[in-house]
Amino acid sequence: MKPAMETAAEETTEQSQEKKGCFECCIKCLGGVPYASLVATILCFSGVALFCGCGHVALTGTVAILEQHFSSNPSDHVLLTEVIQLMQYVIYGIASFFFLYGIILLAEGFYTTSAVKELHSEFKTTACGRCISGMFVFLTYILGVAWLGVFGFSAIPVFMFYNMWSSCEVIKALPTNLTTTADQICVDIRQFGIIPWNALPGKACGQALEQICNSNEFYMSYHLFIVACAGAGATVIALLIYMMATTYNFAVLKFKSREDCCTKF
Repeated sequence: MKPAMETAAEETTEQSQEKKGCFECCIKCLGGVPYASLVATILCFSGVALFCGCGHVALTGTVAILEQHFSSNPSDHVLLTEVIQLMQYVIYGIASFFFLYGIILLAEGFYTTSAVKELHSEFKTTACGRCISGMFVFLTYILGVAWLGVFGFSAIPVFMFYNMWSSCEVIKALPTNLTTTADQICVDIRQFGIIPWNALPGKACGQALEQICNSNEFYMSYHLFIVACAGAGATVIALLIYMMATTYNFAVLKFKSREDCCTKF
């Protein structure tokens, strides 16, 4: 029989080997995480959530401001109301699509990164896998260009609300010794083309304009449009990261599919 000290030493050695194996396993798992795709996914989810959530509420507030202060006849803004309602439904579709697409790209990043980390294995890619990876590259580039347009479009309401807010600040800061009166400072939203030129009143001047800027609808819509624009910008950045990640993943998969490739990078 073995002495008790030798038995205890063997048990300690086995435990240390088990701990070492668990540590190495954790390091290996962490090495297979696609950090670029993970950061892009978090940024994409956050940006899309901000754009869709804030944009939906801001559009509702915009309709309320329009009906209360700029267009007394419902027939003058019925087309704009329908367009805004359609945009709100599109927002639901955008949120659902990017939630699914982000998960798919993250899964593709895990798959490709795990393949790259297996440097000494006999990993072989299939033509179907490379085709799917190339499709993700193409689709991500298309979505990136499209979201650049969405980002630019989301800046338009911010510009319009900023003009109104700036006019209100001018009215508040008017000195008493100037010949310009508050009633001469107006904001005419008909010039933006969102309502027809025959819509009444179509514009707000002086104290009426200042009252609009001090309303809860204006304050909330203005800041929500800013946040929605920032969310669109964050989504553009996320898609740029996705572009780099998917392009790199596709290039690596295509390289590893060659018979003469060297797996020791």
